Amino acid sequence: MADESVDLGRRGFLRGRRRAEPAPLRPPWSRTERFTDLCTRCGACADSCPEGIVRRGDGGFPEIDFKHGECSFCAACADCCPEPVFDRAAARPWTLTVRIGASCLATHRIVCRSCRDACPEAAIRFALAPGGVAAPMVEESACTGCGACQAACPADAVTLHPGPETAHAL
Repeated sequence: MADESVDLGRRGFLRGRRRAEPAPLRPPWSRTERFTDLCTRCGACADSCPEGIVRRGDGGFPEIDFKHGECSFCAACADCCPEPVFDRAAARPWTLTVRIGASCLATHRIVCRSCRDACPEAAIRFALAPGGVAAPMVEESACTGCGACQAACPADAVTLHPGPETAHAL
């Protein structure tokens, strides 16, 4: 049988995308290093997500979309999957890094604390900087990567990116 792994770089090239897009966020506890090999694209994880943040992405593979809400880490996606895509024994469901971009309203002297108010872990704070501008700061050790801050941001300044991979047994 031929290798059926998906080359997302080639797919992007053939679709006319000039620059590489960031890797899609996969559901928590997923084995990201072999995700496209193990996932059958059945859609059970998307159907089971009570928050509605798991959706079918490129090629039918499930992706996380925080624009509609946050992950409550209920593990419904992992529990319903018939394939060995998820590793619930992992210490952390995923390792995501929060970045707050230049479009943040607070950095433009507009009072906004939506991301801080939405964060259930209080991982985002605003420190007063010279000139009276409060700059957002993320305490990465407290951040769970739930996405509440990204869903709440009115300026789309908050993004979450995969951090260092969590080792998953196969």
